[in-house]
Amino acid sequence: MNAQVEEATSVSDIVKLLLSPVLIVLGVVGFYYFNDFQFLYRVVALFVIVAVSIGILFTTAKGHSVWGFILESKQEFKRIVWPTRDEAVRTTLLVFVMVTIVGFMLWFLDMLFFSAVQFLMNQGVG
Repeated sequence: MNAQVEEATSVSDIVKLLLSPVLIVLGVVGFYYFNDFQFLYRVVALFVIVAVSIGILFTTAKGHSVWGFILESKQEFKRIVWPTRDEAVRTTLLVFVMVTIVGFMLWFLDMLFFSAVQFLMNQGVG
């Protein structure tokens, strides 16, 4: 990660950060207000408004830092060493076996405790 100095937010960034949610709210209100238009047109218009709003957000300083984070994450994702198919199958089978074994152990302990409690409860009757 890059060490970046916290930048002071400019007035234009504040306006853009406030304008984006207002655009989305207006888009949703318009989607329901113009319900006499075809559904497809309203959905496309809403997607365009959301895309414009996201575009406005990416022009701010915070948007630039988010975009840089996305690019760095993409580079890190390429460095991941994925397991082979054989390793993945063996690990999955091992998990299934262990879950089954632990399940049987818990079932046995439950039966044992249930029998013990039942035995103790029947001792007072008689």
